[in-house]
Amino acid sequence: MQFSTKIPVASPPRPISLHNRVAFIGSCFAERIGEQMKLGGLPTLVNPFGVLYNPLSILQALTQNPMFNPLYFQDSEGVWHCWLTDSSFNSSTIDACRARVLAARGRLFEWNPDVVVITLGTNRYYQTQSFVVGNCHKQPASLFTEQSLGGDQAVTILTTICQLFPKAQVIFTVSPYRYAKYGFHESQLAKSVLLLAIDAVQKARPEQVLYFPAYELLLDELRDYRFYAEDMLHPSPQAIQYIWERFVQTFMDDESHRYFVDFEPIRRALQHRPINPGSEEAEQFLNQTHRKLAELQLKYAIGD
Repeated sequence: MQFSTKIPVASPPRPISLHNRVAFIGSCFAERIGEQMKLGGLPTLVNPFGVLYNPLSILQALTQNPMFNPLYFQDSEGVWHCWLTDSSFNSSTIDACRARVLAARGRLFEWNPDVVVITLGTNRYYQTQSFVVGNCHKQPASLFTEQSLGGDQAVTILTTICQLFPKAQVIFTVSPYRYAKYGFHESQLAKSVLLLAIDAVQKARPEQVLYFPAYELLLDELRDYRFYAEDMLHPSPQAIQYIWERFVQTFMDDESHRYFVDFEPIRRALQHRPINPGSEEAEQFLNQTHRKLAELQLKYAIGD
């Protein structure tokens, strides 16, 4: 008997190989999935601008001129922030903060990814009088106005993002995280705008754009609260692992499937938390695990 609704996922015309450069951009869900590939030692770039939740903030991070001084501000403790990025770019001077943003932009485009996975969380965004922000950096709400992208706007923005990576395969997905702060109905409406926009872009650019149904996998195939974290909003580690495995099965080639089967015991070992982290036994275990990973990468010619 079958006790769940299996979500079909269409196979891509060009499966991802172990040697393709893959960039993950977007919400915290992009980080969770991207880190799985990064953990395997594959050529992966994860959220080069930090966590970003909506299409417009992603586009701003990709295209806004980092030399524009109003994009930076100094908080009451003397720390400089960039409105385009998250707090991982914070620096002691504006020049250092700007240099980090420039480096992130350069790293992404010079790296020239073969595949770009973009995970969208919501169509809502925040802006000052001058520009859209990627992160509010815990500043007073009075500084911002909250806006929502309409369907046509979202289509235009996603199309522009695809045009920035003309040679790359672009995979869109919608984060299964539910925005309770908006209200659950409102959260569904926000994601509906994204889903419709992605569908329109995919139909207009079928050779470049694909959709991976992470949202549907959690809400339908894994339709149980045991697949949620303690807040009952974020997916649990088990759910993330399952969604990641479906991503590999669907979007990656046969050699990648074999690699991840061989990698699975190493993955579990890398994520193991020893009782005594600083002990000699823990150090030996970690060194042995990294040695096994290096041998596996050699076997599959990863890093050549």
